[in-house]
Amino acid sequence: MPARFARLFLALGCLIAAPVPAQGSDAGNTDLAERFAALQKHDAYLQQTGWRLLTGNAAFCTDTEKSVGMLVQDAGAYGQAKAIRNVRGIEGDFFVQAVVPGAGADQAGITAGAELIAVDGKPLRSLPLSESEPWQRLVTINRMITESLGASGTVALSLLHAENAGTVTARGNVICAGHLELISNSANASTNGYRVAIGEDSPAFAYPEAEFAALLAHELAHVVLGHTQWLDKHGRKRKNVRQTEREADRLMPWLLANAGYPPEAALQFMNRWGPRHSGGIFRKRTHDGWDERAEFIAAELPLVAQSMAQHGSANWPSDFARQPGIIRARN
Repeated sequence: MPARFARLFLALGCLIAAPVPAQGSDAGNTDLAERFAALQKHDAYLQQTGWRLLTGNAAFCTDTEKSVGMLVQDAGAYGQAKAIRNVRGIEGDFFVQAVVPGAGADQAGITAGAELIAVDGKPLRSLPLSESEPWQRLVTINRMITESLGASGTVALSLLHAENAGTVTARGNVICAGHLELISNSANASTNGYRVAIGEDSPAFAYPEAEFAALLAHELAHVVLGHTQWLDKHGRKRKNVRQTEREADRLMPWLLANAGYPPEAALQFMNRWGPRHSGGIFRKRTHDGWDERAEFIAAELPLVAQSMAQHGSANWPSDFARQPGIIRARN
């Protein structure tokens, strides 16, 4: 899968890995409905929390884009599309999995569960499904929406089974370039330089929201600071990766502050997560020990407070000190 297409596909939160119960049984349909309800709850929480970080820091990000704050799924990309359609109550394949409160899609009246049938008057039903590349249709839809928002700031979305079935116009919000994805059957968090991927089994889902946001902030820091691109250029030696991980830890409270979360939540997250999940003597040597990581985060807190007092926001492009050797994003 080409890297850029993979990023766009994952950004739309496709959950192909999610197990689909046997089709045709009441128990299977019930299990599938419960499975999707749980995934939708996690998706909505992830998108809403991440949205605060992406919009709150947009003024400082080198790369920005526009988004309506809507997560789309493709039933056809699953192994048993008919079962998915039945559970979602749709006739076609494309449906809204989550909508961020207050974002453009929400303001246009779009609700989770709505079937998406056209973008700017272009029907989606005719999009061919590739058995070898089932992610391509979501890539195409994402591109259609993004290009429309980039050109005019709005996009026309046609829907079925929504409270306002018909065509609505959604306005895009400026966000840091990057998307969030829920990964089935995983507890890990990662980024590929464009998207932030969080496993549905991450313990952080049970933490207070600000601490969950801190986990997202760490991964988003890798994106906004261009760490993937820097490592592509300079190599993924242990010392290089550790530099980027340390820098991402240190930027966490800055990103949280601009999203309206207490910057101290970054330290609280590390103190809660670290003792149980950092690996102890078996931890990755690309990361500092959790207690060292907590110290680095704590050292940033007065700097964040100083920046906010001076600028009214946590101005990390001007006030955050980069790690030695990592000069600027996207270099």
